[in-house]
Parts: sequence; structure tokens; C-alpha cells
Amino acid sequence: MAKASNKSLNLILMLSLLVLVSMAESRFLSAKGTPQCDTVVDVGVESGVTCFDIQQKFQLTSEFFDSINPNLDCDALFMGQWICVDGSAN
Repeated sequence: MAKASNKSLNLILMLSLLVLVSMAESRFLSAKGTPQCDTVVDVGVESGVTCFDIQQKFQLTSEFFDSINPNLDCDALFMGQWICVDGSAN
């Protein structure tokens, strides 16, 4: 009888832990909203053009630029890449 009680208690504890972890992950994943891009430019990236150059050209702070381009890899810009230069980070 005690073994069945311990197994039930362990099962309840494991399920509770699983629920807590799932809730915590969903909060972290949904903490950021999807950025809303109002203006996209096709940057004719020339050799040596950086994200900083684009930020300066459009007078954007690095925080705002990063928030509206969350998946942009500044180390791998390529010719014809679309970059958001106006919008909201939500």
C-alpha cells in the first residue's frame, strides 16, 4: 500500500513539474511580440556594408534596428537582402 502511495505521489510531482516547466517556457517564448515592419528596403549590400552603416543611413538606434530585424545576421548580409527600417517592435 505504501509503495502505491509513493508511486502516485511521484507521478503527481513529476506531472506538476512538467506543467510548471511548460508554463515557464511559454511565457519566455511569448514575451516578445512579432515585430510589425512598415518599410522594407532592398539593400544593395556592397562589399563592406554593415548593419551599423544601415542604422546610420536611416538614423536608427541599434536597439530599435535589432528589434524590428530580430532574425537578421549582421555578419552575413547579402546582395538584395530585405531589411526593415521602420515599424514597431510590439
